[in-house]
Amino acid sequence: MALETYNAKRDFTKTPEPAGQAAPQSGNAFVIQKHDATRLHYDLRLEWQGVMKSWAVTRGPSLNPQDKRLAVEVEDHPLDYNSFEGTIPQGEYGGGTVIVWDRGTWSPAFDAAKGFTKGHLEFDLAGEKLHGRWHLVRIKGKPKEKRTNWLLIKGDDTHATPDRDILTDRPESVQTSRSIQDVAAGKPARKRKAAKPKAAKPKDTKPAPQPADLTDAPKAKLPVFLPPALATLQTTPPKGPNWTHEIKFDGYRLQARIDNGTVQLLTRSGHDWTARFGPAITNALQSLPVNTAIFDGEVVVEAATGASDFSALQADLSAERSDRFLLYLFDLMHLDGHDTTRLPQYRRFELLKATVAETDPLRLSHPFNDAGAMVLTHACRLSLEGILSKKCDEPYRSGRTKAWIKSKCSARQEFVIGGFTPSSTDPRAIGALLLGVFDGHDFRNVGRVGTGFTHAVARDLYGKLEAIRQDTSPFTANPPPPDKTARFTRPELVAEVEFRAWTGAGQLRHASFRGLREDKPASAVTREIPKTGSAKADAKEDPPARRRIRLTHPDRIYWPDAGVTKEGLADYYAEVWPNIAPFVVGRPLALVRCPTGIDGQHFFQKHLWRGAGKNIANIPDPSDPKAEPFLGINDLDGLMELAQAGVLEIHPWGAATADLYHPDQITMDLDPGEGVGWPALVTAAHEVRERLQAKGLTAFVKTSGGKGLHVVAPLKPKADWKAVKAFTKAMADSMAADSPDLYVSTIAKAKRRNRILIDYLRNQWNATAVAAFSTRARAGAPVSAPLTWDELPDISAANTFTTTTLPARLATLTADPWQDFRHHATPLRP
Repeated sequence: MALETYNAKRDFTKTPEPAGQAAPQSGNAFVIQKHDATRLHYDLRLEWQGVMKSWAVTRGPSLNPQDKRLAVEVEDHPLDYNSFEGTIPQGEYGGGTVIVWDRGTWSPAFDAAKGFTKGHLEFDLAGEKLHGRWHLVRIKGKPKEKRTNWLLIKGDDTHATPDRDILTDRPESVQTSRSIQDVAAGKPARKRKAAKPKAAKPKDTKPAPQPADLTDAPKAKLPVFLPPALATLQTTPPKGPNWTHEIKFDGYRLQARIDNGTVQLLTRSGHDWTARFGPAITNALQSLPVNTAIFDGEVVVEAATGASDFSALQADLSAERSDRFLLYLFDLMHLDGHDTTRLPQYRRFELLKATVAETDPLRLSHPFNDAGAMVLTHACRLSLEGILSKKCDEPYRSGRTKAWIKSKCSARQEFVIGGFTPSSTDPRAIGALLLGVFDGHDFRNVGRVGTGFTHAVARDLYGKLEAIRQDTSPFTANPPPPDKTARFTRPELVAEVEFRAWTGAGQLRHASFRGLREDKPASAVTREIPKTGSAKADAKEDPPARRRIRLTHPDRIYWPDAGVTKEGLADYYAEVWPNIAPFVVGRPLALVRCPTGIDGQHFFQKHLWRGAGKNIANIPDPSDPKAEPFLGINDLDGLMELAQAGVLEIHPWGAATADLYHPDQITMDLDPGEGVGWPALVTAAHEVRERLQAKGLTAFVKTSGGKGLHVVAPLKPKADWKAVKAFTKAMADSMAADSPDLYVSTIAKAKRRNRILIDYLRNQWNATAVAAFSTRARAGAPVSAPLTWDELPDISAANTFTTTTLPARLATLTADPWQDFRHHATPLRP
């Protein structure tokens, strides 16, 4: 409401109330005025955008979280009203006596604008009488009801005192110390007692937070160790404004304990790992302005995309490298002689923010106040592990509770190693791990993992497992099928494994090794089952297409840095078969083959080779019957033959085999030169899109899996290659002419520094471009990933998505961004 309503209701020649205008800037003041009008009530006012948003609370605020007090929304008031005390004449609007019952500052727990709009405003009060978390919840109105009703509710925190009636205990004005009867009788303001000055504290060696900051936390000795709070797995994040959501990190959970300059980094089992993480983290913690403290956090190593990478963390620990470690802090359980575990989550994070300045290697895990489902969707789009949701008003409780909920993009948990099969390419390395979980007294087999190992890790695991070999199988339930190559071990080592789903038989599907977990005992490993609904990882989704082609040397490592094997590549293509099939089936293909992996020989192949699998199709060249035939595939078996042959990139023609003379899509390849940032590439993609749309074409976008982006438009195959090439060349030349500082359309590298090449040469006879969903023969096993236009700015690099992360991303999307690609085909207009 505007202040015009406030002014229109009052005659300022008769009432002592202030006339007012909206303030030019907004602060965060709050006031509650006790108003003895037709009936006694309390007016809650919150400063917002230059005015005081106002509610008449009929029975006044209550410190009991079970009480829901009616709050009727009234007109906005001016800021000058905050100090008003006096009597409004009878007969005037609001006639009666007013005192300033409480005042102070307020701060929204979440986005205040969204809270006002959605009808649930959650906020904290720091007043002279009222403190802590409060809620204003809008009630659905009845038809033709003119007023808007809300409920005022106290949050369940340390300031909630159900047995205390604050209105009776503290009836006086905080401004003049008068009662409402005193003001009505015209008595003068009472003198307020001045606060006694506090004696100066001796200067500490380290500055610590003022005691007033911790008055809501009881005093306590510094614990030796606090068992950590653990999250309960759910298929979907919790809903409601009382939850915040954080990114789930992919690292080692640590408790940072500071005792007068001595720092310890403790695992979730209480083991001291301080020495393992190097001096940088320890020194940063020692420099904090605290004497004693316990922080909860996670040590990570971040990949080039910005996501935490557990495999990289493991590699750095093995190499005794500590320069990339970051410690993300997300909770505070003790601070300078005070037990903060009893404080609500939001209050603990406030103290954490006030204590820790974010400079590497220390960072804070900032919560998101948006809907959990939206945060999870974005996390999965960015190839993150998932999110952690926390209830704002809950204390810190050790053990697994429902106050912390974890939701994952793909299934992932620890498993116990019960054996292994040796590598078929190196007798001193493992080829696959046999995995199990404890189910009561039984050790139950859950399948195997044969990808995700670098060669160094495979050799290291071989040595560790040989040391705990035993002759008999440790599996007492659902034993693995007979395998003459299997070697069994004592079930002592714990592996973290990412996988796509559980099969109906309780076996892992599309599993990938992520690393050993030395911070969790094997006896504690059980199958994690989501608490609500049916999970994507719970065997109720459609299984992947069945792989029938036998792979030789399935443990051959194609991507050594990512540990992706031939079997891992085949599993990936089986997972994405429905997505990739429309772009690779029934058209000539050019292939990048790397039979020994990306570190070995690469060669480009457009024609059938001797020994090619029978499911690789022969496509005659219609322009020259005597020429070598092209090659292609018609089904999943053909794609598996390509994986078996070491094909790490698939580049299809822009035309189908049925009509090679007329292309059915345009591909504009945006290739950034040195010095070009990602935002510039995103801008270029949008410009290409706009130019295509101006010609009546629908544009789709995908990462190349390398450095650039591809903007692709489907065509009805009517124009020939000459026309399509002329069209795309004209577009590229036009962009380069319009913005010569940004774009070039010539291949010469000398001209491409700080510019983007608009490469139109994919649009000609016998030219190809990497397929959507194809892997790339580059470090990290990246893939060419289709995107929606809306999410393009959120992606940080063209190689963000990999064989491991893309299936998880697809599983969280409601639809494949390119699933309607062919339905948008339009003829090319001259």
